[in-house]
Amino acid sequence: MQFTDIKNDIAFRKIFGNAHKTEILISFLNAVLKMEGNRKITWVKILNPYQLPIVLGAKSTILDVKARDKSGNEYIVEMQVTDKIGFAKRVVYYSAKSYSAQLEEGENYYQLKPTIFIGILNFTFLESESYLSRHLILDVETKEHKLKDLDFNFIELPKFNKTERELQTLVEKWVYFIKNAENLTVIPADLEDEGLQLAYKEADRHSWKKEDLEAYEYSRLRETDEKAEKILVEETTKLSTQVEIAKNFIAMGLDNSTIAKGTDLTIEQIEQLRNEKK
Repeated sequence: MQFTDIKNDIAFRKIFGNAHKTEILISFLNAVLKMEGNRKITWVKILNPYQLPIVLGAKSTILDVKARDKSGNEYIVEMQVTDKIGFAKRVVYYSAKSYSAQLEEGENYYQLKPTIFIGILNFTFLESESYLSRHLILDVETKEHKLKDLDFNFIELPKFNKTERELQTLVEKWVYFIKNAENLTVIPADLEDEGLQLAYKEADRHSWKKEDLEAYEYSRLRETDEKAEKILVEETTKLSTQVEIAKNFIAMGLDNSTIAKGTDLTIEQIEQLRNEKK
């Protein structure tokens, strides 16, 4: 078997946003939210099912996977590869917008149902050492949880380092799948959960249509280009800052060796800056 990278936008939406195989999403939600007994989710309707982008490689209009259970509770499951400015505010805004969008004009507030956000992050977001965290609106002093309709959950992949042999709970097996599938060649042993088994099968490249694979590969190239562009911008910004500091040091009369130590610029670069000032 050759599995796709689940962190890729096409793969993520194809697997978790499959309206014909909702047992995948149901298993994932129950595992992450620790739904057990009569609290278990048994049915969901995916509100934005996966569709291949019309233009090969174009950004899909689906930014995440949204679903609703029998009780009307809404779930937002999002894969976020890089830490973007304003991410925390966007999570709150997006969840609140989804929550308020449940009501049509003239309907009553009591009809609103909880919105649960699950963010799968390929970067470190919080100070806690735990890879899985849940955030609720609580009374600061008493911890009373009266405002229950917004629920935020984060899975930070860099903090999860368990090997296949160390996996015990279903949520651990799910996170292992999301983080490591592209490096595996077989479905891990002792995997009894049907939803996760199906997720592995759906992630197998050999089961994909040609057009899905083309979109997936194009998306991977786009992600690589975006990362390279980000690195270039960061390096350019850093160099610009170093140059400005070096110019100030030159004006202060410092020697090249001292300036090099303080800026990480080479002696040749500093000499060039000196010649530019003449």
